[in-house]
Amino acid sequence: MADRLPNIVYIMSDELSYFELGHMGNSYIKTPNIDKMAANGLRFTNALAASPVCGPLRGCMLTGKHSGHASVRANDGGTPIRAEEETIAQVLKQEGYATGGFGKWGAGGRGSTGVPEDHGFDVFFGVYDQVHAHTFYPPYIIRNSEEVPLKGNIGGRHGQTYMHYEVMREGLQFIRDNKDQPFFAYFPLTPPHGMFDIPEDDPAWDQYQGETWMKDPNVHWEAKNYAAMCTMVDNNLGSIQDLLRELGIEEDTIIFFTGDNGGEPRFKSEEHPHGFFGPNANPETGVVFRGGKGNLYEGGLKIPFLVQWTGKIEAGRVSDLVFTQYDIMATLADLTGTKVPDDTDGSSVLPEILGESHRKYSHDMFYWEYRGQTAVRFANWKAVQPKPSADWELYNLESDISETIELSNRHQDILVKMTAFAKDSHEPVRPGTFADPDRTLHERDRWAKWGTSGEDPRKKK
Repeated sequence: MADRLPNIVYIMSDELSYFELGHMGNSYIKTPNIDKMAANGLRFTNALAASPVCGPLRGCMLTGKHSGHASVRANDGGTPIRAEEETIAQVLKQEGYATGGFGKWGAGGRGSTGVPEDHGFDVFFGVYDQVHAHTFYPPYIIRNSEEVPLKGNIGGRHGQTYMHYEVMREGLQFIRDNKDQPFFAYFPLTPPHGMFDIPEDDPAWDQYQGETWMKDPNVHWEAKNYAAMCTMVDNNLGSIQDLLRELGIEEDTIIFFTGDNGGEPRFKSEEHPHGFFGPNANPETGVVFRGGKGNLYEGGLKIPFLVQWTGKIEAGRVSDLVFTQYDIMATLADLTGTKVPDDTDGSSVLPEILGESHRKYSHDMFYWEYRGQTAVRFANWKAVQPKPSADWELYNLESDISETIELSNRHQDILVKMTAFAKDSHEPVRPGTFADPDRTLHERDRWAKWGTSGEDPRKKK
């Protein structure tokens, strides 16, 4: 369609990590659609989370701010962005985009200034609070702050209606309903995070029929479910791609597929010291990213990031460009000719995505803070202060991606510049607010993990 602004599909799988994908050499988890997307599109090797945990990174990404300026810095599930802060959806609204979100919000609980329908989303269907997202069988789900009951569910680990299926059904319908106009379909999908539960008849299990490790009684059943949940997300990507082709809008749509934060080494054992699936361990070389979810070493920040736009992006490209999630707003604004707010920190990655040599992506330094930790990236240099009372550490990521050789004494001149940038980058946090000081709706959503009564059903006989 001539002169049409591109549709944007942004899929972010909660904690699906860097080395948990087939094309990265993982021998356990099956991700054929993601692998095909990497072959047909662009794969970034140095995409970094804006924060090492769920809520803060969502707040940063949606508002285009690094964590020294962001309003969401706590990972309590409900801290909201402020009423006056603009999100990606509000930026895209400048050009008339239909905007929908499907999955886990994490940038403001119900009853707060941070709810998505007040920040540019025509519809958001899923959960607003992170704890609400821990179960896939909650008694209800949320559409624009209103509760939608889920039949046969009481919270916990069993029920009649699998929440994720409802989220995907709504998201696909949103694409169908808006096929004739530009749309932004944001899929912050919960799987594989949360309770590792997936229906026994989910099609994802079909890809593991011949896998001997799936039959090994020494492998925890939750690890098997985790793999199937990753494949379920892979199937979700395939469903979205199939729908775009069916509607004849594949070439009008740019698709992003990514994770949210660095990996957590789950299901560890003596045989698998970095976790059964090795989210931060290169299966081909054995090189390991230090740390993981919750800290500011590479293991907490490194995420998979793929982009596909049929006919616009050269197939099979790999880029080593360093960028972060707080660049996404600037990138989508550049893509659509819209303007970002003046108080944002990101830069557009679009020139790199499209291979435009006449324009360059530019960031002098990158900044992170979380729970007393601070980090700065400058070219291949990484400075980390693990707690306020600790000395700064300095690493050269080009030669030491595992952050094992501390170089601050040898390169004080570089460290001085980076720590000065850190000092200039921090301002006191100003989170949004709740209309109800008791946060009644938000607390109700948190208890929905186990049912709305607040009673843990595991204790019932």
